[in-house]
Amino acid sequence: MPKDAAMPQPLLDDLLSLTGAAIAPAETLLETATTRVRDAVSEGGKVSAALLEQNQSAAHGLAWLATYVESLRQMQAWAQRLTEAGDFGEMEALIHQIAFGEYLWQMYGGIPMSQNEIVRPQDMFLTQDDQLALMVDAVMTLTQGANTPAARARLVELMRDNAGHATFGTSGLDEELEMIREQFRRYADEKVVPFAHDWHLKDELIPMEVIEELAEMGVFGLTIPEEFGGLGLSKASMVVVSEELSRGYIGVGSLGTRSEIAAELILAGGTDAQKEHWLPKIASAEVLPTAVFTEPNTGSDLGSLRTRAVKDGEDYRVTGNKTWITHAARANVMTLLARTDPATDNYRGLSMFIAEKQAGTDDDPFPTPGMTGGEIEVLGYRGMKEYELGFDGFHVPAANLLGGEEGQGFKQLMQTFESARIQTAARAIGVAQSALETGMQYAEDRKQFGKSLVNFPRVAGKLAMMAVEIMVARQLTYFSAWEKDNDRRCDLEAGMAKLLGARVAWASADNALQIHGGNGFALEYQISRILCDARILNIFEGAAEIQAQVIARRLLG
Repeated sequence: MPKDAAMPQPLLDDLLSLTGAAIAPAETLLETATTRVRDAVSEGGKVSAALLEQNQSAAHGLAWLATYVESLRQMQAWAQRLTEAGDFGEMEALIHQIAFGEYLWQMYGGIPMSQNEIVRPQDMFLTQDDQLALMVDAVMTLTQGANTPAARARLVELMRDNAGHATFGTSGLDEELEMIREQFRRYADEKVVPFAHDWHLKDELIPMEVIEELAEMGVFGLTIPEEFGGLGLSKASMVVVSEELSRGYIGVGSLGTRSEIAAELILAGGTDAQKEHWLPKIASAEVLPTAVFTEPNTGSDLGSLRTRAVKDGEDYRVTGNKTWITHAARANVMTLLARTDPATDNYRGLSMFIAEKQAGTDDDPFPTPGMTGGEIEVLGYRGMKEYELGFDGFHVPAANLLGGEEGQGFKQLMQTFESARIQTAARAIGVAQSALETGMQYAEDRKQFGKSLVNFPRVAGKLAMMAVEIMVARQLTYFSAWEKDNDRRCDLEAGMAKLLGARVAWASADNALQIHGGNGFALEYQISRILCDARILNIFEGAAEIQAQVIARRLLG
C-alpha cells in the first residue's frame, strides 16, 4: 500500500504494542497446556503411544493451539517489518487486528479442527484458573474490539478499491520475490486461468505446452543448485511460484511438486553420479518424475509397505501394488519406495529407487514391461490424473538404488517432508486466494434486493475473514520457508503451515461457493472446481489428523 495511505503513526504504534503484548499470555497458555497434555500421555517419564492415542483429541488440540500461537508470532513479525519499511497501511492494520482478535478468542473459546470438531481449553486439561493467563488488558482489548463488523466492513471496502490485486495486503517479501510473484501471476492469468475450468470439466491432462513453458521459466529446477542445471533459488521462491500457479489451477501449481521431491531425495541421499545424471534432467524437464510411495490399505502408515524389491543378480525386480500416484502415465522416472529386506515389517527394511519407465500415451498409458496401471476418477485435482499401479518383476538397475545403500529409504523420504509440506501450504494459499477472488468478483457482480451482494454484512464478513486467514497462513508458510533456507530444522513450522493452510483453503472455497448460492452448485461456475480442488489439501502430504499427530509428538517429545 502506498505510504500516503498509511494510518497515523500513533495508532499503528498502539496496535503493534497491543498485539505484541498479547503474545506472551498466549505462550503462557500454550506452555501450561503442553505440560498438562504431556502429563496425561506420559508413563515412566516417556510419552506412551497408547496414552497418546487415548488422549488424541487433547494432543491434536495442543497442535492447533501451538499453530495459532506461532501464527500470531509471525503476524507480529510481519507487521513490524512493514512498519519499519513504511508499508503498514490501513488494510494491513485491519488484517492484523482482526487476526489477533479472532485467534485469541478461539484460543479461549474453542479452535475448529474441522467443521464439527472444536477443541476447547478444558479438552487439553486446562482449568478456568489456567485461562486467566489470557485475562490481561491487551488480550481483552483485542478480543472485544479488534474483530468487529465495522472492522470487517472497512477491510472489504478497501479490498474493493484494490480489487485488481491478487493479494490483499502487502505480503512483506523482498523485491526479488515480488518480481518472481509478478512474473508467475501474469503467466497464471494469461495461460492458466482462462483454460483451467475446461481442463477440469473434460478431465484432461494439463497440455504439454504448459509444461514446456514452465520448464523454460525454470519451475522444475527452481531450487536445484546451478551446478546441476537449476536456478539455485530459495525455498521462499518456490513458495511464491507454487502459490501463484496454484491460484491459477492447483494442477499447474503442483506440476513442480514431484520434481521438487525427486530433486530433494537425490540431493540429500543420492551418490555423486546420481546427482550429476538426474538433477540436470529434472531441472530441464527432460524427465518428468512421479512419487510412488503409497499403497492400498497403508495410507500414511508407510512402515507397512509390502511392495518388495528382490535382488536379481546385480539388479532388482519389483513386485507389488501402489495407489494414488499422481502424473504416473506421463512421467518417465519414478521415486519408488519398496521393501528390500523381507525379514522386516517396519521402516527399517525400505529402500528408495530412481526407477525409469516409458512415458505413456492415451492409447497405451503404461507400456513399460512389468508394470500396469489404471486411472482413479477423482472429484478435483484432475490436471495430472491419479493412478493405481501394479508391478510384476519390474526391472530396476542396481545403479538406481538411491545412495547405493539398502534400508535408507524411509530416512531419505523423511528428509523431503519439510519442503513438501511447505510447498503444499503454498498450494493451499493459492487455492484459497483463487476462492477469495472468485467469491469477491461474484459478490460485486451479483445484484439482490437492489444492491450487490458485497454490500450485505455477512457476505462482506466472509470475504474479510478469507483475506485475514490467507495472510495468516501466508506468513506462517513464508516463515517456514525462510527457516528452511537458513538450514534450520523446520518440520514443526512446516507442519503447522500445512495444517492451517489446508483448513483456510477449504473454508475459503466453501464460503465463496456459499456466496454464489445455487449457482455455486452448478458445474459451469469455477467455484465448483475450486471447492473440489481445495478438498484434497487436508488429505495429501499428510492428512490433517496425521499432521496434528506429528506436531503433537514434536511438542511433547
